[in-house]
Amino acid sequence: MVGFGTSEKNAVTSDKKTRIVFIVFFVLCAAFFLEIIVYKLVLPSMGKPKITYSGENYISVEELEMLIAPMKNLNWFSFSPEEAVSILSSNPAIDSVTVSKHFPDKIDVSIVEREPVAMTFISVNGRSVPVQIDKNGVLFLCTETGLQDGSIPIISGLPVDHLSQGMRIPAKYLALIDQIAHIQTLPQKYFAAISEICVVPKEYGNYELMLIPSKSRTRVLTDRALNEDALQYMMVVLDVVNSIEPNVSEIDLRYGSVSYSTR
Repeated sequence: MVGFGTSEKNAVTSDKKTRIVFIVFFVLCAAFFLEIIVYKLVLPSMGKPKITYSGENYISVEELEMLIAPMKNLNWFSFSPEEAVSILSSNPAIDSVTVSKHFPDKIDVSIVEREPVAMTFISVNGRSVPVQIDKNGVLFLCTETGLQDGSIPIISGLPVDHLSQGMRIPAKYLALIDQIAHIQTLPQKYFAAISEICVVPKEYGNYELMLIPSKSRTRVLTDRALNEDALQYMMVVLDVVNSIEPNVSEIDLRYGSVSYSTR
């Protein structure tokens, strides 16, 4: 009986040691995994997030970072995608913005830049500054796109004398922008042959157009219907008139007839 009791006590003691070892092991494992979670997830989310940008073409990453600078010291939890979208959208050259957060420390910023349809010039501090116009009539600072191949026409005579955030051209000129945008979809680069489109105001708020060819000193007066047929007709008339009278200063295609004046 005494030997049995001693053996039972030894077994109980061994079981206790085993349980203690297992408990210590699991505590150490839990602490290890907790430390991994803290270092891999919690601490990164408490520091400055890693922001990546996509969609930028003419706008540089440095410009985007300058815009979002007021939020650069926020941690991942405090970073507001809605506020970031609002700040980035303040740049007139940006059409739309998407900001998404990825735990624990990633933020993706995707932008869509405005595509210029035409450009004009405004006076800023006494100097002429090129400004582009998108399909919705929004004005934004000029980029390189379209300036080399002549696909972006210059429009003068628009009643725009300053540039402010989100500014648009007057609504009555949106039809002209739509016509230009359609012509740009055609395979022929018609605007490479036109150096300037002048808006000529008329009575009662209407307007007409004066086209200035890039390879001729002859101005062409036309109505508001700017389309492929009108441009082809203008080019044919230019060739015919200049072959007859090389000293033509202006051709008038309005009212369904052709007339011209010499210098």
